[in-house]
Amino acid sequence: LTLGSCGALGITAGAHRLWSHRAYKAKWPLRVFLMLAQTLAFQNSVYEWVRDHRVHHKFTDTDADPHNATRGFFFSHIGWLMVKKHPDVKARGRTVDMSDLEQDAIVMFQKRYYALLMPLFCFVLPTFLAYYFLDETFSNAWYVVAIFRYVLSLNATWLVNSAAHIWGTKPYDRNISPTNNTFVAIAAYGEGWHNYHHVFPWDYKTSELGTYSTNFTTAAIDFFARIGWAYDLKSVSDDLIRKRVLRTGDGSHQYNEEELHARMVDYINQLDHESEQAVWGWDDKDMNEQDRQDATVRNKAD
Repeated sequence: LTLGSCGALGITAGAHRLWSHRAYKAKWPLRVFLMLAQTLAFQNSVYEWVRDHRVHHKFTDTDADPHNATRGFFFSHIGWLMVKKHPDVKARGRTVDMSDLEQDAIVMFQKRYYALLMPLFCFVLPTFLAYYFLDETFSNAWYVVAIFRYVLSLNATWLVNSAAHIWGTKPYDRNISPTNNTFVAIAAYGEGWHNYHHVFPWDYKTSELGTYSTNFTTAAIDFFARIGWAYDLKSVSDDLIRKRVLRTGDGSHQYNEEELHARMVDYINQLDHESEQAVWGWDDKDMNEQDRQDATVRNKAD
């Protein structure tokens, strides 16, 4: 669990929110930790991960998107890694600005020595630690701590590309494919609030944070901010969120309900009650004669 959580943070807090989106800044101890944790996760180097992810955001669900969801669940989940990249992915990838990462010594160190670092941190050390310190058999250490952990973490990450582009709500923008999916948010340490994230990719929380229970990564970043390792945490104002929800959302957000209620109250308050021809009942002399003629009277006695 500890290794799995570290690997997850290497992807979510590191490759994703820090390096891909620049949603916050990190001092060198945190950047080193996140680089090593991302190596543990084995999802290509930070440099390659960021390049693919920036292309994904710029050209979502087109042929230039590495895991184009319009090609189906299987392709967006794992199939995109089993075939050659579409030519548009390569062409658009060359246009993405990567100069910020090229100036990051920690990222470039990992890129340079990735072929050595990845096997060591993803497979060798986890197996050794479980075998030596937890007194596990070599077989259990290898197949559970190394292999099973790796496969499980991969599929949790891939759900963001697949399930969170198919099933869920679109409270912020109904015109795009990414969705908010609670199950994916829990499985992927807070990355399943995908409709929000594609609308506001610079928000370090990747969501409107209610509790940390569905966004463990935000809890971790907030912790690092408290000890001074993370800073310049960028987020979106409530006013901007509300405006976007009411302009392009699918109606599933609470702001839509609040707006409807406010409009109803406003309508009632603006009614000109003084000019209404109110009546107390049938024999009121102010009753409209047309209403009287149109009324249905059953069981008349005369």
